[in-house]
Amino acid sequence: MDFLGRGGGAAYPETVSLYAPVSSPAEARHHPASLDRRLLLAGGLAGLLPLGACTGALKIDAGPGSPARLAAAAQAQLGVTTKYDAAYAALPYPGGDVPRKTGACSDVVIRAARDGLGRDLQKLVHEDMTAAFNAYPARQLWNQVRPDPNIDHRRVPNLETFFRRRGGEVWKADRKTGGASFPEPLAVGDMLTWRNAEGASHIALVTRAGGNPLILHNIGQGAIQHGLWPMGFWRNAVGHYRWPAAV
Repeated sequence: MDFLGRGGGAAYPETVSLYAPVSSPAEARHHPASLDRRLLLAGGLAGLLPLGACTGALKIDAGPGSPARLAAAAQAQLGVTTKYDAAYAALPYPGGDVPRKTGACSDVVIRAARDGLGRDLQKLVHEDMTAAFNAYPARQLWNQVRPDPNIDHRRVPNLETFFRRRGGEVWKADRKTGGASFPEPLAVGDMLTWRNAEGASHIALVTRAGGNPLILHNIGQGAIQHGLWPMGFWRNAVGHYRWPAAV
């Protein structure tokens, strides 16, 4: 199942048709097959990200324990995580991970937390879900009846819930908001979340703040870093989080 429990092994449905539905096999012969959604996404990125200043690794100064250490640690994922795979995987606990060459958007944050802050979101989320399972959307979204440390921390809605419960929510959308229109000031190391038109969730790290912010994430082709503004073309902003000091 995908991260929203809708079948398939990725955070997006596998295919999307560029054409209206056909009514017969004869009509189908006149239309090309559906295209992989991730290929379409990659095409959009190819057109937009050069304008959004796609970058290599940055040097980010961050003191001990600073949330900016998330952004600093995430730089090491550039050129290492080169694929996307959101499939369910059996993981060791604690400290479990899929191979670093691949992963989903959430794995960027999970690895940055381990490498930069020494904090294990797999363990943190599992312990909180064990204590307060009904506070999380797992039952409603994925028909779960108990926590699952293999996947819970890799699901963006669970991360949103965890950070909100720990006091890390900076802003939450109460109306449709453009994907680059986060209303509160961004800080290096902040986490931003989105939904697309079909409800699929996404998360990224802020790696540069100010008037031209950068984000680092895996949106289908491995870890990349680029300007925030291209996100406004295909997703709605839904959440803004900052690593809580008490976590």
